[in-house]
Amino acid sequence: MSKAHLFNVVPVLPEPLEPLEDLAYNLLWSWDPDLFGLFRRVDPALWEETSNSPTQLLGRVDQRRLDELSKDEGFLHHLAEVYDKYRRYLQSPTWYEQSHPELTPADGSAADIRIAYFSAEYGLARSLPIYSGGLGILSGDHMKSASDLGLPLVGVGLLYQKGYFRQSLDTDGWQQERYERNDFYNMPIQLERGEDGEPITISVAYPGREVSAQIWRVQVGRARLYLMDTNVQPNTPEDQNIGDYLYGGTREDRLQQEMMLGIGGVRMLTALGYQPTVFHMNEGHSAFMALERIRQLMETQSLSFSEARIVCASSNVFTTHTAVPAGFDLFDPKLVEKYLGSHVAELNIKFDRFMALGRGDPSDEKAPFNMALFAARNANAINGVSELHGEVTRGMFHEIMPEIPVHEIPIGSITNGIHARTWTSPEMATLFNRYLGDRWVDEPADHSVWENVYEIPDAELWRVHNRRRARLVTYTRECLKSQLEGRGFTKSDLDAADEVLDPEVLTIGFARRFATYKRAALILSDPERLKRLLNHPTRPIQLVFAGKAHPLDQPGKKLIQQLVHFAEDPVVRRRVVFLDDYDIEVARYLVGGVDVWLNTPQRPMEASGTSGMKVVFNGGLNLSILDGWWCEGFEPDVGWAIGTGEEYEDPDYRDEVDARTLFRTLESDIGPLFYDRDVNDLPRRWIAMMKHSIARLGPVYNTNRMVQNYHDAYYHQATQSYQTLTADGFAKAREQAAWLEQIYTNWSSVQVEEAQIQASGLDRPVGSTVDVEARVKLGQLQPHQVAVEAYAGMVDENFGIPKGKPHAMQWQEELPDGVHRYSGTIPCVASGQHGFLCRIRPEMPGAPKLLGTIRWE
Repeated sequence: MSKAHLFNVVPVLPEPLEPLEDLAYNLLWSWDPDLFGLFRRVDPALWEETSNSPTQLLGRVDQRRLDELSKDEGFLHHLAEVYDKYRRYLQSPTWYEQSHPELTPADGSAADIRIAYFSAEYGLARSLPIYSGGLGILSGDHMKSASDLGLPLVGVGLLYQKGYFRQSLDTDGWQQERYERNDFYNMPIQLERGEDGEPITISVAYPGREVSAQIWRVQVGRARLYLMDTNVQPNTPEDQNIGDYLYGGTREDRLQQEMMLGIGGVRMLTALGYQPTVFHMNEGHSAFMALERIRQLMETQSLSFSEARIVCASSNVFTTHTAVPAGFDLFDPKLVEKYLGSHVAELNIKFDRFMALGRGDPSDEKAPFNMALFAARNANAINGVSELHGEVTRGMFHEIMPEIPVHEIPIGSITNGIHARTWTSPEMATLFNRYLGDRWVDEPADHSVWENVYEIPDAELWRVHNRRRARLVTYTRECLKSQLEGRGFTKSDLDAADEVLDPEVLTIGFARRFATYKRAALILSDPERLKRLLNHPTRPIQLVFAGKAHPLDQPGKKLIQQLVHFAEDPVVRRRVVFLDDYDIEVARYLVGGVDVWLNTPQRPMEASGTSGMKVVFNGGLNLSILDGWWCEGFEPDVGWAIGTGEEYEDPDYRDEVDARTLFRTLESDIGPLFYDRDVNDLPRRWIAMMKHSIARLGPVYNTNRMVQNYHDAYYHQATQSYQTLTADGFAKAREQAAWLEQIYTNWSSVQVEEAQIQASGLDRPVGSTVDVEARVKLGQLQPHQVAVEAYAGMVDENFGIPKGKPHAMQWQEELPDGVHRYSGTIPCVASGQHGFLCRIRPEMPGAPKLLGTIRWE
């Protein structure tokens, strides 16, 4: 059959209802309950059927219903109020404008946007299914907080035709995957068109052909997210499928997507007229954007590769969410050459030089291309997503750059957060509004706002929490009935689903990706002990599980099956439930209704985790391994820790110890505390923990604080670096590139010939100093191009210096044979056995950090 001629059918809104279209295409409704409620009022049943999509709702609602609403005075009054609030939000002064007037564009034009945020997935709303899990939810929350704060940020991503899979279970509890086609024309997104009315497109060179993409805009409050769609007519059917699946397909499929995200993303911003000064790579998937940025700078500014790369790196920020090397994207060298060869050729460098930027050992020609390494080597700011993850990441990078002491590797950390307004349940939000005012929405990072939580009466807080737990129970029963019906269970099984869970029982939630390191089945390690807990005569507990395993992760699927089989045991079936198809909606019910959130990863493999943060804003308490964010958040009166942060070499012993601690905490601490009631049936001590958790953790673990941290620590500095390097015809960039070329050309001849303590005797009193001297060879380099340092500190049992500090040494004179003499002093600040080593580093003010470039004696 021939291809159809295409046209779109759009709803006809009566004039009084026209503001609905404006509201429908701004995802502010996804975190504003008044907007959400307005659309639900249009047609409650259809609102649920369309997965809460305003655009699909308006496209499918009966025209007679629209005509009826256009004459409904109550609805029109509601619409007018909501629309006025919406416009006030868009026009009101923001944190960014008030805090940084010197950085705010005078005319407020979109072309002055400064920050481009790249991510492979965005979890913004249930009706925009282009996310799989935590990374996407974080990206979505980042965008929402950027909007709330007025940060000049634009998002870049891919629009997936089928996205991530929908999950169901067969009769044996084995995960089944299905992919549903996204109808872009019924989603809250709009096609970007040029002045001629035609869609704006970009193209990227792939082997033997050009692949095109059109651009869709998602309005996220004040912020904009642009998504590239390869499902366009000029492309071959195979190329149209590049954007089909999120994290699906082969390594070649993944490489094709990451080329479009990185290279295509930069070209898209150029086509739209944006000229960002900061490029933020959220994980390494978008790292190829450095290639395109370098190419554009070389072409438009007549810069060399080295000059362009310095400018590019100065304004690139790289955030990694991976806690193990296996989590990095790796590509075979031949595959990379096949797809990137023509792009690298445009940079006037040899392909080996490009590959070296993505290899742990640049000289190993067989080593795969590592996207995280490539991102790190082209970014002057690198961070992990919790304090512990920052340490873990520095350790991983130390393995590939052992010349640098691990604590000196320039990788920082900014702990993740969540968008408070999105994840706070409507009932809890109403309570906060009553006792905290609007500031908890506008200024969630202000500690003084959350102190007012202590003003909420215990009975009122407990009543709201009980109501949320009851809603979770009702929702779980409805979902379970639907699941069982789909799996072919009998009517008696469906009827039994109506009795699953008890709205008065201590409810524990566990929901996340079912990767084996997250140890979802740890609580099943002692089934009989768990059964006694579930069915305790006076202190029962109940468990609600949810989560997906990657389609290729067989062990993860077996974990799900194990949980489902346990839940089907007649002895516990009223107390344990596994919910299919974990998504934003399921998550909202879970984090809004559980009493305790359980998290049992293998430390230190949880980079951050954010699901437990969502529970905080709803009055839930955390029970977790001391990993990720909980290392920072835990205090004895805000939740519970499993263990004290131990790490074991024997995984079986580790699991045994953690399981025993988990059960003991449930039996001796959590259960008795929850059921300890006063004469008014209030668990006063439990409620006190709820308040402590909200008041202390709420102002810290939210994305408004997180985005402010990114701005103050990285975005602002990157903007200044970019402006410095591009001023005066890129003079500083050219100067740094010349210095860099000299360093790389001559570094092999640099060496420390001799270093010594000048005075005799080994004992030094605390408070004194030690004079040291060194003789070094610099080859063709000059003293002003390097820093010579005495690296000093306590020595370990092997006479190494694990956590030393550098002390600058001063150039004294040039001796015969190209030797330079340096001297310096080391302060004696603590008693014990100390030592020092002399080292040489490249040095130029404002120059990029040269990861791994250091010469020790």
